[in-house]
Amino acid sequence: MNILLYIIITLATIGFMEFVAWAAHKYLMHGWLWIWHEDHHKPHHEKHGFFEKNDLFFLVFAIPSAISYIVGSAVPGYFWLFFVGVGISIYGLIYFLIHDIYIHRRFNWFKQLDSKYSRAILRAHGTHHAKHTKEDGESFGLLIVNPKYFKKRSEWKNG
Repeated sequence: MNILLYIIITLATIGFMEFVAWAAHKYLMHGWLWIWHEDHHKPHHEKHGFFEKNDLFFLVFAIPSAISYIVGSAVPGYFWLFFVGVGISIYGLIYFLIHDIYIHRRFNWFKQLDSKYSRAILRAHGTHHAKHTKEDGESFGLLIVNPKYFKKRSEWKNG
């Protein structure tokens, strides 16, 4: 295999991870793993400390990445799997930077981001967090944003 194929595998994995994260968020975090995710939906004044149970999902996504690195490095013929691990790791970094740092301001970085896309991400995530229960949520993704969020809230159509 050549370097171009490894780049394609990495980029495809990053893209695929948006859909994995969406499905995990909708069906696991707002499903039977709500017990881990619930504190993430609580208002800041109700939270105790820097970490949340929701941070356990870092491990959920880090484990397949680590396994991909190990198998890709150790098993002959599966070197391509190493780049799946790279793609998962890169998506995890993107998720951390956008979700934890930019949206939730867990660190004081990225204060100056201001584009239609960055505002749409904030609107979509704000709408998601407007619900404090696991039911009736919307906007479970991170990078792929419904076009309505590119408009001001007053321009959204009901229903």
